[in-house]
Amino acid sequence: SMAAAEAAARKRRAKGHLAAAAQRAKRPRGGGRQLEAGMRGILITCNMNERKCVGEAYSLLGEYGDQLYGPEQFSDHEERLSGSEREEDEDDVEAALKKEVSQIRASTEQKLRRFQSVESGANNVVFIRTRGIEPENLVHHILKDMHATKKKKTRVILRMLPISGTCKAFMEDMKKYAETFFEPWFKAPNKGTFQIVYKARNNSHMSREEVIKELAGIVSSLNTENKVDLNNPQYTIVVEIIKSVCCLSVVRDYVLFRKYNLQEVVKNNKDDTQKNPSSLAEEQNSKVVKPETEEGEEKSSEEVKKENK
Repeated sequence: SMAAAEAAARKRRAKGHLAAAAQRAKRPRGGGRQLEAGMRGILITCNMNERKCVGEAYSLLGEYGDQLYGPEQFSDHEERLSGSEREEDEDDVEAALKKEVSQIRASTEQKLRRFQSVESGANNVVFIRTRGIEPENLVHHILKDMHATKKKKTRVILRMLPISGTCKAFMEDMKKYAETFFEPWFKAPNKGTFQIVYKARNNSHMSREEVIKELAGIVSSLNTENKVDLNNPQYTIVVEIIKSVCCLSVVRDYVLFRKYNLQEVVKNNKDDTQKNPSSLAEEQNSKVVKPETEEGEEKSSEEVKKENK
């Protein structure tokens, strides 16, 4: 009958529609959401296996995030969307369309979660966007705990760098942004010893020497007592550039915590015994958020000065 044929055609259309939606949902890591200026989060490096890295990151950040900030609140229907229920009723058109609406709603909510993986724009780099938390404090807390317990918690994650600020990776944008961004640590009466570590990926228009020189200049202008120290600085300014985004943060205990490397920080190191991580009091005082850093040949400001001579 006509009615039956029409119903069958409608069912086919709905199925095609669902298949397309399922295809979209399968796209890797955040499907199209990508790192951009204005985001805060955590930059994580790995060696191959980015998918497993994202999984480890969610699990580790979830564990410590719940410890520090309490469990995350979700709405019920997101809880209900468990794997098995997604497979049922594939033929019932009404149900299929209802289900799709609820999935769209759930995915919107997911975008507002505490931790959300987005495309970083570089291989072997995972970026987890954060909401409502301070990446520097959370990451420092994780490293401090792993440094104390020496418990290895990850296999593929190498470094985990907080990114508390991002701007466009052009000199003028960076200078303007850094002047304000650095104030909580370096603007008189605040001061500290510092180093700058720099890494650029998929970006050829920035000059390492120029960036380090300009940023060090800004730190000095905020308070002339801010001094470079490459051995054990109080603060390490992390500059991570990916494509046209500059990620920044100011981190403590960078040397003690082995450049924020989760594999290295759980090893026993003889020279750690004299040094204590900076205290939680400082963590609470720095009510701010900032960005991150990576593996590889990082040259510090002093080395660059020597080269320039």
